[in-house]
Amino acid sequence: MKATPKTTRKTTSKTTQTITSKPKPNIPLEQASTQIEPEDTITVKRSHFYGVLVALAFLTGLLVGYVVWGLEPTAAQTTFSSQLPAQAPVQTQASQYTRYDIPSEGFPSLGPQDAPIVMVEFSDFQCPFCKRFRDETLQPLLAAYPGKIRFVYRHLPLTSIHSEAFPAAEASMCATEQNSFWQYHDKIFENQDKLGRDLYLQIAHDLGLDSAAFEDCLNGEKYKDIVQKDLDFAINLGASSTPTFFINGLAVVGAQPLEVFKQVIDKELAGEIPN
Repeated sequence: MKATPKTTRKTTSKTTQTITSKPKPNIPLEQASTQIEPEDTITVKRSHFYGVLVALAFLTGLLVGYVVWGLEPTAAQTTFSSQLPAQAPVQTQASQYTRYDIPSEGFPSLGPQDAPIVMVEFSDFQCPFCKRFRDETLQPLLAAYPGKIRFVYRHLPLTSIHSEAFPAAEASMCATEQNSFWQYHDKIFENQDKLGRDLYLQIAHDLGLDSAAFEDCLNGEKYKDIVQKDLDFAINLGASSTPTFFINGLAVVGAQPLEVFKQVIDKELAGEIPN
């Protein structure tokens, strides 16, 4: 029996392809094939196939990221020698640890000057995770190591997402002139949802500061350059999120649970981390 000749059907629909018995000139053979697929085979357009591959690759990347990093920072992120291109890191004998040279003198601090642990925080007054660290972790951590920690505050206002972070930092430095940084620091975090000039002046008044001197300091942007230098230092170091901590130069990123900080401090006090 002779095979019935294939006929050609034309259509004006954009969604129906023209089937022809011969490939058109200048069209690759794989694009012009007219072979009829068996009934148990599904034909998929190449563009759709690639689209599915891209979607699967994206979902796989998300899954891997979730498994590795999780929704919250973990102990696996406590040191980030591979993440921060430090200006002058000191590589220790244990390759997983890197110490960074972080100046701490002349900045607001809590604790004895000769404490064996110097913990520097780069923080943002508008950052909710910085507030969480202040509310939940700072005091319990200091209480766990009485006389052994000097806690230092430095500024990293993330101005691209927090419009009041920089002005709040300047206001806190104006309070420092009147020896009230930490009281001011606490009040800003307690009122984080109300940040603005009116709040800064109100806090100064409530703390009994010289309001006229405070307002002159704020109006004159007296500490703008100081805050900017802190910001530039952190960015040049490679720190791009808040809060970021350095415990004797060892980096811990994020508002970690208390136990994560204690693990690093205990090892440092026990001399288990090479200098």
